[in-house]
Amino acid sequence: MRIDEYQSYDATGLAGLIARGEVTADQVLDAAFEAIKHREPALGAVVATCEEQARAAVEGLLPGVLAGVPYLIKDLECDVAGMATSNGSRLFADKVATRDSTLVTRLRAAGVLIVGKTNTPEFGLGTSTEPGLWGPARNPWHPDRSAGGSSGGSAAAVAAGMVPVAHATDGGGSIRIPAACCGVFGLKPSRGRVTSGPDHGESWAGLAAAHAVTRTVRDSATLLDVTGTPEPGDPYYAPAPAGPYAAEVGADPGRLRIGLNLSPVDADLVVDAECVRAAEEAAALCVALGHDVDPVEWPDAVTRPGEVIAPISAAHIARIVDLRLAELGRDLAPGDLDAATAMIVDKGRRLPLARYLAAIDTMHAIGRAVARLTARYDVLLTPTMAVVPPVLGELDPNRDPVGALRGMRGMAAFTSLFNVTGQPAMSVPLGRTADGLPLGVQFAGRYGDEATLLRLAGQLEVAAPWAGTAVG
Repeated sequence: MRIDEYQSYDATGLAGLIARGEVTADQVLDAAFEAIKHREPALGAVVATCEEQARAAVEGLLPGVLAGVPYLIKDLECDVAGMATSNGSRLFADKVATRDSTLVTRLRAAGVLIVGKTNTPEFGLGTSTEPGLWGPARNPWHPDRSAGGSSGGSAAAVAAGMVPVAHATDGGGSIRIPAACCGVFGLKPSRGRVTSGPDHGESWAGLAAAHAVTRTVRDSATLLDVTGTPEPGDPYYAPAPAGPYAAEVGADPGRLRIGLNLSPVDADLVVDAECVRAAEEAAALCVALGHDVDPVEWPDAVTRPGEVIAPISAAHIARIVDLRLAELGRDLAPGDLDAATAMIVDKGRRLPLARYLAAIDTMHAIGRAVARLTARYDVLLTPTMAVVPPVLGELDPNRDPVGALRGMRGMAAFTSLFNVTGQPAMSVPLGRTADGLPLGVQFAGRYGDEATLLRLAGQLEVAAPWAGTAVG
């Protein structure tokens, strides 16, 4: 199988070829590893490969819905037995996993072939993927621009045609931001939809969710069918869908009432005109498709999401670092952490318990206020980001850590609210800047209602097809 043939198929298409015997899983793997080799290390998207493990998996390949599809795992809190889970940190660079995370187990049961791991900021703390451990992940459309974060390596790999789908996580926009930067589709599921098992009940007190970045909507839906069911012992889980998510893609969404908001909750932020234009054009497309679009405002009770995310993430990251140091039997040493991470860890260690608990209370209050708003609308529409993809280096966590932390606000201006509320939200690649950079448009649904988002996304994909890859 030639690389260009391989790159012309999504995951569902590749699985179909293999199931029909038109190609073998080994031939698809040949093309995948050749594609990775062709684009790395210039992009910095893939930090480790496991070809021997992937080849061995072909021998016992299960006849699953994605049998033979190459897949990359984000190197953050997701274990692949026999591979290091670095979390983008020097502290964890040599910590090899002894078993698979539940998500990986489910992917393998569907026949997915794990081929490696992707780049991430240290502990997922960044809207641009520029960790000191691995260096930056570059945007395949414009290599001097950011691929976004924290799933920047995964989005860059999918956009570059290395794999059709890749694992991603989202604690403040980390699926949707890189999807927007790289021109691919990124769905953040509802809180509790995808299990954090077997070792965790939730991530960042429920702010973070796991799923994938994909070229096509149907691949995202199929993957959610594979991974989106609870595991015994989960502390909570999202309500079960009425049917398979894959069946929602192509189904008529009906006439939706869509609320349009072009202003972030953080009123100090100015939204780039090109981001506004992309959202307005998406709204016009929705009207042309028969939907009702009305302007809405955020409820008065909704405060800046950073007031919730900053203390919760700082506390959890500090704990991860301190547990690792206890495991190593030593104190934190200079150079262990990126400079921005070190600042966050220091804040997390000093965070009063009352401040953490207040953030939890605020998270739940915001969730209730936005739930009342979405009771009147099927979907909310915003830009994905308030800025265009930044130049690499602007958010380097070591060059200017204070500036890097401050600069994340513009990229997460619209996405982070839906981490606080726990609602499903997706970035759809419907826009372009004047110089050809991708822009995403965000749609958020009611809690537990990924189905409506997937029906709408499928309709948009047909009406305004996106390129999906920047093959070079």
